[in-house]
Amino acid sequence: MSKNFAIAAAAIVGIGIGVTFAVGQFSGNGFEECGASAVAGGDIGGPFELLDKDGNLVTDEDIITEPTLVYFGFTFCPDFCPIDMARNSEAVDILAAQGISATPLFISIDPERDTPEIVGDYAYAFHNEAIGLTGSAKQVKAASTAYRTFYKKD
Repeated sequence: MSKNFAIAAAAIVGIGIGVTFAVGQFSGNGFEECGASAVAGGDIGGPFELLDKDGNLVTDEDIITEPTLVYFGFTFCPDFCPIDMARNSEAVDILAAQGISATPLFISIDPERDTPEIVGDYAYAFHNEAIGLTGSAKQVKAASTAYRTFYKKD
């Protein structure tokens, strides 16, 4: 079996499991499990200290004050980061139309190129409520670890 085929097969299996899980979880009124704040493998998220668009040190408690769509990416990302940020921004607008306030949050994984100002402008370009954060390599890694994301510079 070729590597690409194996990846495609794994993706299809993953989608099937995800759909099955979603259908099972959203039977009835559909929101019983959402309030449990449990995620497979444990909680996701935790404390962080990063820099906002003005270079001010902020914490998770300063930023995450309501439902927040947290996205890790980088501004030089040519394909999936802009699509994902646009999707998250649209989701925030859909929630707002239903009376639910939420914040799109972009955390850069490329602190060498993504300055606070660049990240702030990038996030704002997708949504006027979006927040962009960056920091030192150590700060970004700590946030990434807390949110169980993985990245590797090539």
